[in-house]
Amino acid sequence: MKTLRDTVYQITIPTPYAVGDVHVYLLEGDILTLIDAGVKTEQAWVTLQEELKRLNYKPEDIQQIVLTHHHPDHMGLMEKFPNATVAGHPKLKPWLERDEAFFEAYEIFFREMYLESGVPEKYFYMLKELRKPLKWISDGKLEVELVEGDMIPGHEEWLVLETPGHAQSHLSFYREADGAFIGGDLLLFHISSNPLLEPPHAPGEPRPRPLLQYRESMEKLLDYKINTVFPGHGEIFFEVEDLIVRRLRKQEERADKVKAMFQTGSLTTYQVCTQLFPKHIESQFGLTMSETVGQLDYLEYTGQIQSFYQGEQKIYYVNR
Repeated sequence: MKTLRDTVYQITIPTPYAVGDVHVYLLEGDILTLIDAGVKTEQAWVTLQEELKRLNYKPEDIQQIVLTHHHPDHMGLMEKFPNATVAGHPKLKPWLERDEAFFEAYEIFFREMYLESGVPEKYFYMLKELRKPLKWISDGKLEVELVEGDMIPGHEEWLVLETPGHAQSHLSFYREADGAFIGGDLLLFHISSNPLLEPPHAPGEPRPRPLLQYRESMEKLLDYKINTVFPGHGEIFFEVEDLIVRRLRKQEERADKVKAMFQTGSLTTYQVCTQLFPKHIESQFGLTMSETVGQLDYLEYTGQIQSFYQGEQKIYYVNR
């Protein structure tokens, strides 16, 4: 095996979220880089400083922060590193720079999706909460844009892969020399990541189909010889190909369950969601709707169901 230039250190940081702790990774090489930056809480900041000190570093030593994606538990503390440039996917830009036009379009998109999906009026209050995660995210500037085929600046062993699905901005990083893979939230050992619904990045673009993207991103990994996954959550793991195959199969089984719901007639997205997640739709409305939209996207894309519009609502059915 080739001599490796970079050393990878895992740092575990608490979050206030149900997913639990998040991992960030210190790359020690030609420069000192932090992959992801935790969530913006005092507890997370204290822990991160303590872990850096244990490795004989302090925040001022970090020269670069590379972000896997824009979710709050992965980029919250980046403003705490005064000497670090920030790198990530171009779609991180509006989140970091608080693009007001982007967030206005974001809210309009979800209002239209609620109407299209047949969501009852009682859930529309949640539109006012779409910006809440911003309080856990640092302000900043995206100084270096990374896309498919780039190498991490200062770490030329690490190939940048675009892996959307869980987030439109999601990047992963692969080192061919030893098959190491820093995967953010793309592939976790203990749970399947949520493909989360997002608006199109630019006006006029079709909306993303996150579950289809997520499947494509996982299938893409099968083209690489990955030996070790350094994930954003949960344990480091090694049986990558088997896990991907199981995850894809499990998603297909859930899609079969959704398709079976149409035996009694046509349904809206919301009606499917209430059957698919009867115990969780109230407490996890956004997540359950994203998952439901994803399964319907998959079934429609594979030709197993069809749809038409009745006024503003999109109605799905099985063509018998």
